[in-house]
Amino acid sequence: MSQAPVARLQNVTKRIGGRTIIDRVSLDVYPGEVFGFLGPNGSGKTTTIRMMVGLMSLTSGDISIGGHSVRTEYPRAAEQVGAIVENPEMYKFLTGYQNLVHFARMNSSVTKERIDEVVKLVGLSGRIHDKVKKYSLGMRQRLGVAQAVMHRPKLLILDEPTNGLDPAGIRELRDYLRQLAREEGISVFVSSHLLSEMELMCDRVAILQKGQIIDIRSIRGQAGEAVQQTEEALFDVDRPEAALGALQGEWSGYVADGRLVLSADRNAIAEANRRLVEAGIRVYGIRAKTKSLEDQFLEVTGSETND
Repeated sequence: MSQAPVARLQNVTKRIGGRTIIDRVSLDVYPGEVFGFLGPNGSGKTTTIRMMVGLMSLTSGDISIGGHSVRTEYPRAAEQVGAIVENPEMYKFLTGYQNLVHFARMNSSVTKERIDEVVKLVGLSGRIHDKVKKYSLGMRQRLGVAQAVMHRPKLLILDEPTNGLDPAGIRELRDYLRQLAREEGISVFVSSHLLSEMELMCDRVAILQKGQIIDIRSIRGQAGEAVQQTEEALFDVDRPEAALGALQGEWSGYVADGRLVLSADRNAIAEANRRLVEAGIRVYGIRAKTKSLEDQFLEVTGSETND
């Protein structure tokens, strides 16, 4: 990407009592993207986030946010960040609006108009004057996001934000985070171990295992479309064995479950279809066999799900 990263981790390492918790982690987060930090429980996600927000010191390496080092310019770096680490903590005896006003007092740049703007942005306009103790967990998460972005940070950091949410709450939060990235230009750094949610939410993901980044993959392209990891094509044909014979020598393929499976890119699929029709093979349908994020995750980590 041509833009300068909002957040940059360079060889970040954390050791505790002789044990290496985070081992030379490096990654960049760019403006307006939703970046997923994916890994099994115990892989070091929360430790990394705690270092990013200044709740834990680094053993070595550096983290910069908005061009300011967390190690040497922490106040300037912290100004660029909004974060929810673990669970959003609110005063339950106050209303949602009163909570936001209270937090706004910590930053003179937050106006009443900005509070109203973020309330609308996270979809709490109808309940913002109810006491927080009456909020569902999903509403509390959205109020926490509103509080975290009031001062217009460049980076929003969320640690396992979907924990405890029902499917409707997860979808709402996912939609609001993508809306924040799109409309406010905020970069969102979100950790999770839920592969299906990360696939729907994120533009890119870094896969963390035993404190190390083992891969960084794109989920969506620049236009927002899903990036398909296509390696094979499934042909629904009337005579799969004859179809395989007609293409033998030019394409690598096999027959499975009554379908012809070919290793081919988009152009090769079109050519193979033409050859099959010329050979008198009826082609009823063609679809790409794609790899889900779960497939990719297991491919690079093996079947291990916990440390």
